[in-house]
Amino acid sequence: MTRRAVRTTLALGLTLGLVACGSVDEGGGTSPSSSRTSSSAPSSSGSSGSSGTTVEGAVTVVTTDLQVPWDLAFLPGGDALVTLRDSGDVVRISDGEQQAVGTVPGVVAEGEGGLLGLAVSPDFAQDDTLFVYATTAEDNRVLRMTLGASGIGDVEPVLTGIPKAGNHNGGRIAFGPDGYLYVATGDAGDTDSAQDPASLGGKILRITPDGEPAPGNPVASSPVWTSGHRNVQGLAWREDGTMWASEFGQDTWDELNRITRGGSYGWPQVEGEGGREAFVDPVATWSTADASPSGIAVERDGSIVMAALRGESLWRVPVTGSGDDLRVGTPERLLQGEYGRLRDVERAPDGSLWVLTSNTFRGEPRDGDDRVLRLRP
Repeated sequence: MTRRAVRTTLALGLTLGLVACGSVDEGGGTSPSSSRTSSSAPSSSGSSGSSGTTVEGAVTVVTTDLQVPWDLAFLPGGDALVTLRDSGDVVRISDGEQQAVGTVPGVVAEGEGGLLGLAVSPDFAQDDTLFVYATTAEDNRVLRMTLGASGIGDVEPVLTGIPKAGNHNGGRIAFGPDGYLYVATGDAGDTDSAQDPASLGGKILRITPDGEPAPGNPVASSPVWTSGHRNVQGLAWREDGTMWASEFGQDTWDELNRITRGGSYGWPQVEGEGGREAFVDPVATWSTADASPSGIAVERDGSIVMAALRGESLWRVPVTGSGDDLRVGTPERLLQGEYGRLRDVERAPDGSLWVLTSNTFRGEPRDGDDRVLRLRP
């Protein structure tokens, strides 16, 4: 069913600045015609949501000189791990210092593929286990490995056969509060796959740490949790258990969705709000010029923060209440243009937000790029 009560639409009066010779995805690079934009894409109009806001004195640089970083996750002791998409390396950040912990074997960096998502086992203190989402010569897949004193140990696949392409590989993975691993996939340029229950493309998957369909999935034999997605790039949960995902649109609307078991989110029949009974509408949309959404996180007060690539901003979306009383407020735009493209945002154990920039891929690198930023709560 559609969820209209919690929808907020952002249309900041910006015409989509498009390249007539081709399409762009991820906020700037050329891609097949099924991707982000076309020269005849419509303009967005109207006004809601604040303009750029500077966070005076609240931002510090944690570390610099990362090459094509993609995901960031925290270890129980407070150190962070970062995946480097093209090299396949995993880097540990401790007190601002970087330490290479290993290279994931078999990673093939092509287009938007490579070493993408990273998730730390909920039982890391006991099992020393990490999970990554990687593009290989055959597919996209989820891999499991250990992290010890000498770095990355044995690597084994737990879920294979996720469609890959130059664009729309998805890639974000995260453990939910239920202890199961959620996997965001893209349609890999095959739009029909998003509605095909037999395909792993264009879905959010829910699996056990061994790669099996998790108990309670809509179809017991399938890892599919939700369908109808174009290219999910962010996953997060509020303390009330509600699940959220950010998603790339095509020509008009990027989305923030509240994820519910078994829901279909409309792609390719619908982009943005469709108002159709069969599909779940987004709770917030942005013009593609303002977002190209990537990683998301939840603040202590329950608000959602979303990193934006093409929009070069951190969007903060106020969320209050829960269940039928859930309310989404007017999003606020932070850091607009100050640090370039933003790839990921994670809440650190101390409550601060760590933000990963993405200027060494399809951006305009500045001295020190790419970097990890810290925003005080």
